[in-house]
Amino acid sequence: MRGHLADGVALAHEDSWAGPGSPGSSDRQRREELEDAHFAVLATRAVGAGDRALEEAPDPFRTCFERDRDRILHASAFRRLAGKTQVFVFPDDHQRTRLTHALEVAQVARSVAGPLGLNVTLAEAIAVGHDCGHGPGGHASEDAFSPYLAEGYDHAVWGADETLVPLNLCAQTLDGIRNHSWSRPAPTTPEGEVVSWADRIAYVCHDFEDAVAAGIVSTDMLPRIVAATCGTTRSTQLGTFIRAMIEAAATSGRIGMTTSAAEALAAFRQFNYENIYLRPASRAQADAVVAMLRALVEHYADRPHLLGDVRPDMPKDLTAGSEAALRTAVAWVSGMTDRYACRQAMSLLGWERDRLPTGIDV
Repeated sequence: MRGHLADGVALAHEDSWAGPGSPGSSDRQRREELEDAHFAVLATRAVGAGDRALEEAPDPFRTCFERDRDRILHASAFRRLAGKTQVFVFPDDHQRTRLTHALEVAQVARSVAGPLGLNVTLAEAIAVGHDCGHGPGGHASEDAFSPYLAEGYDHAVWGADETLVPLNLCAQTLDGIRNHSWSRPAPTTPEGEVVSWADRIAYVCHDFEDAVAAGIVSTDMLPRIVAATCGTTRSTQLGTFIRAMIEAAATSGRIGMTTSAAEALAAFRQFNYENIYLRPASRAQADAVVAMLRALVEHYADRPHLLGDVRPDMPKDLTAGSEAALRTAVAWVSGMTDRYACRQAMSLLGWERDRLPTGIDV
């Protein structure tokens, strides 16, 4: 169907009536002016094409941070998060992946940034991109790759400075991605600070929900401070922590969380570490991930011609076993999904299935 013609345009529905009601509202500069007038004092303003490593002409309709968000959403690095571990390797249909985690972080970040008068689009762009540097197998990949890089492997830094470089994102977006982890320096924008909290809120709540569904823990195991402060369901937990952030900003002017809620969140996270992330099955899974990924990196680094076969953009003059070959191998292997990495271990290394990381149902 070609649509239905009316007033010189094609409409999707014969009885369509909708429109913006205000001609000219799509102009980017006008929207930037409206944002500037309504944002909080320290909110990050979008201006022109944004502060990018390579200069670009501004988009006629989208702000610079809208372009960043769109680029990330359309990037293969973001799509591959659907095949990367959040907690469980080979998750079932109802368990989180890195992709669904990123989307939930974005939801929490938007819920906080909006009421605070911050740039919701920048917060969303940082949130959807914050884990694009993660390798297969969850945080175990950082332990696997770190020995091969002088600076070590930090998924936050790698995501901003390696994985997402081709997208030519704004400096503020990259800064928020690079520094979303609490072990890193504070982000330079309030939106980046919001995502740092949103990441922790989201994974603490949804990892617990997944573990309950998998029969690993139960709601009656939660510490009393957690159950009393934020309840035992993801909905009440998220609502409590989001409101606590908004209330903290309202009273202090700072991005943070009220003390009582922050203490509950810390206890909740500690509970997850002790009962989910560091339980024997998780440790065994992590050990298997590390062994597999290191074997793949070393295989490719010793045979750098293979990298040229799979990635035409890879350097062609790498010396086997060199620092450059190792770094290039890390770049290739870190982009793999869980299943692709396992298939490579079987086809390239001759590994049997019993050497691979196993899912919760195996």
